[in-house]
Amino acid sequence: MTGLDTPLTPLRFLERSLEAHPDAEAIVDGPRRFSHREMADTVQRLAAGMRARGLAAGETVAVLAPNSAEALIAHYAVPLAGGVLVMMNTRLAVPEVRYILEHSGARFLFGDAELLEPVVAAGVPDGVGAVVVHPDAGGGPGALRTGGGPGADRVEAYADWIALAPAAPYAWEVDDETATIAVNYTSGTTGRPKGVMYTHRGAYLNALGEVVTQDLAPLTRYLWTLPMFHCNGWCTTWALTAVSGTHVCLRAVRGEDVWRLIGEERITRMAGAPTVLNTMAASSDARPMGGALSMVTAGAPPSPTIIAKFEALGITVVHVYGLTETYGPYSSCEPQPAWAGLPADERAALMARQGIGMVSGDRMRVVEQRPGDELVDVPRDGATMGEIVMRGNGVMKGYFRGDEATAEAFRGGWFHSGDLAVMHPDGYVQILDRAKDVVVSGGENISTIEVEQALLTHPAVRDVAVVGVPDEKWGERPKAFVVLADGADVAAVDLIDHVRARIARYKAPGAVEFLVELPTTSTGKIRKNALRDKEWEGRTSRVQG
Repeated sequence: MTGLDTPLTPLRFLERSLEAHPDAEAIVDGPRRFSHREMADTVQRLAAGMRARGLAAGETVAVLAPNSAEALIAHYAVPLAGGVLVMMNTRLAVPEVRYILEHSGARFLFGDAELLEPVVAAGVPDGVGAVVVHPDAGGGPGALRTGGGPGADRVEAYADWIALAPAAPYAWEVDDETATIAVNYTSGTTGRPKGVMYTHRGAYLNALGEVVTQDLAPLTRYLWTLPMFHCNGWCTTWALTAVSGTHVCLRAVRGEDVWRLIGEERITRMAGAPTVLNTMAASSDARPMGGALSMVTAGAPPSPTIIAKFEALGITVVHVYGLTETYGPYSSCEPQPAWAGLPADERAALMARQGIGMVSGDRMRVVEQRPGDELVDVPRDGATMGEIVMRGNGVMKGYFRGDEATAEAFRGGWFHSGDLAVMHPDGYVQILDRAKDVVVSGGENISTIEVEQALLTHPAVRDVAVVGVPDEKWGERPKAFVVLADGADVAAVDLIDHVRARIARYKAPGAVEFLVELPTTSTGKIRKNALRDKEWEGRTSRVQG
């Protein structure tokens, strides 16, 4: 290796902040505050604790925690120890958590007590060598209240894992920038969730892309309304540290807490799904910001209504687009100067488009697939629909233990998003529908197949189809169309409760409609498009913000 080819890794960002602003605030988590010096020291200690307990290079470490100092520290400590980070969605049901632990081969499981309790009570997979309990929200020692289920003897305190510093600080570097830094699991949009592999190089470059797109200046103060488990917080867990910024952790998004922290902590940058924007706008504590605050949103296009509300509050909204497979945001809708003079509704419609590729990625294409996996760009007419495809440093390494799925996703040499869109004459992309049967609700992906399978376990259900329907708060919610078994009688609320008992509660349908039969094609395939068409009638876009 020479000085010309130093491997890229976001670990360097924390080393640089330690050099440039060692005593500046790095983390605010409730009553606790960490300087960059203190953050780096804890990272080094935790990495030493993992190595001392036998973590080998390339082994995975799972974290089940809300936005917290410990969740952020894991983004640096796990790769510093040579491991691979697996951040898990805190809203998953226990069977889903167990599946990810087993599929990823997690060596250790870290997390908050209240989230770990049901997992430990149900039995921790044998491969997990230790369950490490984070401090509570006040910084005190976390404690499990569950009984002695299988794996309870492996529960340890976080303080014990950071008790000793390494004899010499570990170098903030890696030998191979293409090594996996994190595996992020999808929400199972085609059944079982898939593990998306991020590399050190990809995380480094995408983080710098976020610095540009989110306009993160040195010492920026950022409020974590976006979950850190979402694509590693869209790589902002690393991006903000690249500019020596302050991570202000928020464990649950409530309007009054958001506005209080904006004032108390002098917040200038935030990010989140459109539901976060709706929560803020609806709060009685909402107040004009005079241009001091900027928010990035993704998951669904922000509605013209919410854009207008935030403009009135003096808050800039930046719309980005991406998937778990693209490290979070891959494109942004960069406003053009000419848009400023347009009527509010026209300007909002332009701002709700998916835009163009970020500076850290390749261009975004909308294509038709021809025989032989040939990809042909659609005309820039704003009418011809094709599929969004992407490639480059902003796209995953592949699916963990999923070679076949990886090959399918990269047909023709580009990653296939499954999103159907048009290309406008100005080169901006706009999504119109989703090729996959996935519902994006409050920024969370929900597999209709998974919901259907849960409903079919009820003895009263003979057949079912689930589609996404518009929802003013969440963007869209799953709705179930159910055909009952002969002689069966069951209330909609009972079916919803049945689903909630089997998968994550947020995936349960918001409504159930009973039908005599489902619409089908001549070959017997359920015509979900017919069900969706009825629910979305009168709307120009199938993606609801």
